[in-house]
Amino acid sequence: MNSTVTKDADFRRKPEWLKIKLPKGFKTQQVIGLLNEKGLHTICSSGMCPNRAECWGAGTATFMIGGNICTRNCRFCNVTSGKPLPINNQEIEDIVASIKELRLKHVVITSVDRDDLPDCGAGHWAAMIYALHKECPGVTMEVLIPDFKGRTELLDLVISEKPDIISHNLETVRRLTPDVRTFATYDNSLNVLRYLARNGVRTKSGIMLGLGERRDEILQTMDDLLDAGCKIMTIGQYLQPTKNHYKVREYINPDVFREYGEIGKKKGFLHIESAPMVRSSYHAERHIH
Repeated sequence: MNSTVTKDADFRRKPEWLKIKLPKGFKTQQVIGLLNEKGLHTICSSGMCPNRAECWGAGTATFMIGGNICTRNCRFCNVTSGKPLPINNQEIEDIVASIKELRLKHVVITSVDRDDLPDCGAGHWAAMIYALHKECPGVTMEVLIPDFKGRTELLDLVISEKPDIISHNLETVRRLTPDVRTFATYDNSLNVLRYLARNGVRTKSGIMLGLGERRDEILQTMDDLLDAGCKIMTIGQYLQPTKNHYKVREYINPDVFREYGEIGKKKGFLHIESAPMVRSSYHAERHIH
């Protein structure tokens, strides 16, 4: 399995397969204009996703609720961390209105962690999902949730509103989790996915490569997800947002990603996206079926 190893100081020197030009189409400008107008946040923009123009053009967008300041400070993530502002209930109406105006076919909802709130933001999540079902019939939905500190009564609030898919990312392999994620643990995330699956939810999770993980650890992570009842997985290349974030240890060759995708299918995943530019919401509309 070939890969391109990078020196720590060379995290910006990406191989050719990671160099893309973001297309500038009408839909892209329309989405950006509407987001600015309503003061909405998307992980597409906050996370500097390389696929945002493609997804917007395909009628899919990922909205981030609960504001854009996270109470956690994970070393891989580009979302601002600090003390969040109070929950703004108006964002639910604004997101619903944006989905209608943009004529989206599929939406992904995610959020920052809100450990500052007694319910970790779960009530706001439930209200968002309820409003989408009521106001946007026919629009399919995936929700990419935080771990809610593993509290099952909070997970139940989301489950009860019946989104099409509930996603929660492991982000990396067990060994690297303490270095990469803040507060979240590998086992707690697995337990969240296991609880969701046991309650009849279609679940999904994703990891990043290039953080220093080994092949055997990646395969073990696949087995752990399947054991937790998770049948949809995404695997993508970690891209270091700034020099202050967790350093890229390796750029993985696309052929290696394809191999992991084939391995995942053989292991039993119903759907797996595995390529350098894959992010957790990439081709999300396909995962519904």
